[in-house]
Amino acid sequence: MEVTTSIPPARMFKAFVLEADTLIPKVVPNAIQHVELVEGDGGVGSIKKLTFGEGSQFKYVKHKIEGIDNENFTYKYSIIEGDALMHTLEKISYETKFVASPDGGSICKSTSKYFTIGDIEIKEEEIKAGKEKALGMYKAVEAYLLANPDVCN
Repeated sequence: MEVTTSIPPARMFKAFVLEADTLIPKVVPNAIQHVELVEGDGGVGSIKKLTFGEGSQFKYVKHKIEGIDNENFTYKYSIIEGDALMHTLEKISYETKFVASPDGGSICKSTSKYFTIGDIEIKEEEIKAGKEKALGMYKAVEAYLLANPDVCN
């Protein structure tokens, strides 16, 4: 998935990675109510518990941070636990990178890999629904940053 914005990559990375635990629940509390660090110091190997808001069909997930590159604006993590795995997935791994676009903004490039339990197949509609929710959250945070130029600068 690729999404473009007029906001530079450093600011998007700061909002979606470095300050996401406080910013995202503030901007979209119906999606993510709060984030709690349950293991580690917030760096690689740390585990975070995300509790979803009332508008979600799921209660929580746990993310394991697998990589943070502050210079290249890249973040890697996996969902390793929670009802969003629906007893059909071992984990979902994500890699997100913010790259500069020619107009001074950025392009968010995100890939996801689904690791199924056994021979279970993931329906395309389920993947599409997850992407749409992620895009909605992305657009909400983008709008918040555009309306609040001092945030994440």
